[in-house]
Amino acid sequence: MASVLYQSIEALSRDKGIDPQIVVSAVEDAIALATRKYYKTQENMRAELDRESGEIRAYVYKTVVEAPEQLEDPVNQITLDDARALAPEVETGGEIRYYKPTDVLGRIAAQMAKQVIFQKVREAERDTVYKEYAHRLGEVLNATVKRLELQDVIFDLGKAEARMPKREQSRLEQFAIGERVRVVLQRVDRAAKGPQVIVSRAVPELVQSLFQSEVPEIYDNTVVIRAIAREAGERTKIAVLSRDKDVDPVGACVGMKGSRVQAVVQELRGEKIDIVPWDDDSARFVCNALQPAEVSRVLLDDENKAMEIIVPDDQLSLAIGRRGQNVRLAAQLTGWKLDINSESRVKEMREFASRSLTAIGLPEATVELLYAHGFRSAKDFANASTEVLLQMPGITPENVERFLTAARDQIGKDEEELSRIEQEREERRLAEARKHPSELTQQERLLRVRGISERNIEQMANAGYKTVEDIHNEPDVVKFGEQTGLGVKKGKQVKAAVEHYLQEEARLKADLDAKKAAGEGAQQQTQPA
Repeated sequence: MASVLYQSIEALSRDKGIDPQIVVSAVEDAIALATRKYYKTQENMRAELDRESGEIRAYVYKTVVEAPEQLEDPVNQITLDDARALAPEVETGGEIRYYKPTDVLGRIAAQMAKQVIFQKVREAERDTVYKEYAHRLGEVLNATVKRLELQDVIFDLGKAEARMPKREQSRLEQFAIGERVRVVLQRVDRAAKGPQVIVSRAVPELVQSLFQSEVPEIYDNTVVIRAIAREAGERTKIAVLSRDKDVDPVGACVGMKGSRVQAVVQELRGEKIDIVPWDDDSARFVCNALQPAEVSRVLLDDENKAMEIIVPDDQLSLAIGRRGQNVRLAAQLTGWKLDINSESRVKEMREFASRSLTAIGLPEATVELLYAHGFRSAKDFANASTEVLLQMPGITPENVERFLTAARDQIGKDEEELSRIEQEREERRLAEARKHPSELTQQERLLRVRGISERNIEQMANAGYKTVEDIHNEPDVVKFGEQTGLGVKKGKQVKAAVEHYLQEEARLKADLDAKKAAGEGAQQQTQPA
């Protein structure tokens, strides 16, 4: 039967998931090192564990050489004659052993042996973890929260611990000890001091895995996730495509009354998810990606993979999104550079371009063609190559230099005009933003609500919702969405935007009233008694 010591070694090996022979070798190396330190010798030393008795024997070994003149290292070598005096059967090139008592090893030697054993076991454990997880990068794993270390979360994966740094977490999430969650394996760091497996809940792969679990059509490849753009804890956009013309990809992902997408949202602790249909036509796909904003038209620049998106004035803030999030995610999802402008802004830019290009003496037809090719000012004309300009009607080798000189002279005037236009726009914006709510009409108030267009106002008015308060006071979101024709999803968005608007309006009103009262008080104090 195996000794108690060897049984303990086997139990430790099972617990750590490593080969028992690795632990045995670690014990033998530790005892050999401790024995050498105790006897203060430089001799080669080994140890061996007897599995049956549990006894560990340490011994010095020397290599046998033929003659004294071959003896280069007297400490670790011995001549054949001296070796045969101790062991008659030994041959040249063989080894001869001298056993050293180990029962005299003290506490310090034992502590040294313990440290060596722990180090060897840790190294073996790290190698085992690396072999287990290194080839599984990107895989979604079930994990249990083991402990919290400052801003990091430590998970138990079953065979190893994993660390999730702050940057790999969603800002919406907080974890409790013992909680089970799904994480994505990011990398395995062989040199890390703590847990070497790094996991994440902030990467798009987690969203993809959750939809595969919740949507059978994705699991069986009837519906394919073509692209995902994510800002963890804020919003995710996912583009889906159906391989079956009878299956609606967006409807399949949303589920009956939103049950499927809500299950994913709950797992992500309330992160917003937009599901849009994939389209091979880049312009249509970008329009889909910018939902819920409505797009008027799209101008493509295939060479630079860029698009100019033109939206109605009341849709500009919705298309851009809070802190630019909507357009940023749409750009990530589609892979196109997106520049969004309102219709009034485009009209303003077109009028400015016409004035600027006409001022350098170009015919009206040439100005129109240059604008269609992306020329927005005299500066663009001045920076263009002569070869490109000569392809335009009305521009010849005889007059091209005259036009270029005039364009360079016009640049300074354009900059002054642009500065003036920008200043006037900012003044109008600030005046509009600081306008007292009591001075606004009901339509102006509704237009200030994010996501509401003039067409939406007409739809809601026909259903009896003519003011912000009418929408606020409607408790049934489904009824509101159906009666107005907005649909339940859009109806929920409008209801939420109205609640936010009323809070902001109340704050603005209080701020303006306080400033007005302060101003009147100061005026009274300055009046003579």
